[in-house]
Amino acid sequence: MAETDIPYWRVNVPKEQWPAECPEFLLDLNERDRLLVNRHDKDYQRLTWPEVKQAIEEQNQLDRLVRVPSDHRRYLEYNAKLKKKHGSVMNFVLQERLKWADLEQKDPAPFRDPATADIKTLYNDWPYGIDERIVHLVVWTKFDLPDDPDTKVLTKEMRGEIDEYVDKTFCQAVPKENVSRPKVGSSSRSISDQPKVIWFKNWKALKSIHSVEHFHVMLFDPDPAFIEQATNGDIPLSRSLQ
Repeated sequence: MAETDIPYWRVNVPKEQWPAECPEFLLDLNERDRLLVNRHDKDYQRLTWPEVKQAIEEQNQLDRLVRVPSDHRRYLEYNAKLKKKHGSVMNFVLQERLKWADLEQKDPAPFRDPATADIKTLYNDWPYGIDERIVHLVVWTKFDLPDDPDTKVLTKEMRGEIDEYVDKTFCQAVPKENVSRPKVGSSSRSISDQPKVIWFKNWKALKSIHSVEHFHVMLFDPDPAFIEQATNGDIPLSRSLQ
């Protein structure tokens, strides 16, 4: 059977492990998921740091950040199991990853105290198909990260607060020289003229978890000791399940 004749639900699966029929977790996929699952790993090329930076800074290209096809299949399978066991992915994240009993904001001033219980930094459990020297973290918050109703991206005020937080919290982990400010109307920012840190907040359409506010931070080749400290020794699910 030619590669082009393989149904999408068998792609990237060893022939001796082919399922007889489409697994339940791959039924009724949206077009974006189906196209990615149907792509062969050998044809996938990881994004470089400059390509990641470009995709994030040019806000309309966030959809370029996708997982390696076989990793995305694993992600879909694992999420389907989570939903059956916990009722939703959000319930699992709250109970098992964040270990938050509620989303009540303790400090009325967002980001005032980085040690507050209102903020937690963890690895992205299912990272994108990018240069493996890039560390992808997610900063979860109990407080709102409001979008401007007209532009549909972060408000100017909140973007400034995230800028300051990222500067203080993450820039120590990588080399930095000059600071480049975010473009007007952007929900992202890169740091240094050869950026080593960049953050972004996903469009609502690209979020996999909608009920808990969060934004993403990527660091190129950071100090591993710093990452262990910043995440309190966290291990991403995709790594722990290998």
